[in-house]
Amino acid sequence: MRAFIFDIDGTLIESMSVDTELYFSSITEVLGPVRVRDKLSDYDHVTDSGILAQLLDDNGYSPDEKAVAEVRAIFVRGLKKHIENVGPFTVIDGAAQFFESARKKSDCRVAIATGGWRASALLKLESAGFHIDGVLLATSDDSQSRVEIMRSALEQIGDDVGSVTYFGDAEWDRRACHDLGWDFVAVGPDVGGIESYVNVKL
Repeated sequence: MRAFIFDIDGTLIESMSVDTELYFSSITEVLGPVRVRDKLSDYDHVTDSGILAQLLDDNGYSPDEKAVAEVRAIFVRGLKKHIENVGPFTVIDGAAQFFESARKKSDCRVAIATGGWRASALLKLESAGFHIDGVLLATSDDSQSRVEIMRSALEQIGDDVGSVTYFGDAEWDRRACHDLGWDFVAVGPDVGGIESYVNVKL
């Protein structure tokens, strides 16, 4: 049995720039002006909950579940408004077909492990036309750590897999795969990866 686990933003759909802009504007709406690190990779855990926890600490705030919930709600509303005004997120070439083909193969198990929150992940996938009924999903609601999110996705699949392949678009995805001992398929130009799934073999 083979496990195929996917990131979302920049891996299945073209959403990274919009996602990042709306995420930080949601934080500012709740907290006001805050100090933000220069790059996403400057944060220990590049996940929605991980970045927000460290940002709160950087700016002298105590951990605040109410603030986190407010940021998440505003962020999801912003994504909904973007979809209403601009349209659904664009699917990476061939990603939906590859994803569905993997789900249908008897020797494959498929899951999603994303640094995004569950509500926003489902919203983006649905907008892009992915069939997500019954999909195994691990998100930033489960952990701040990308490695732990990815491990949670594999736990949902089960322990009867012989190999695990993760599809991701960032160096932090590559590092997490190295830490876990998983195979890594790079997606997109930032990691010198594939820009289409059309010729990827199952």
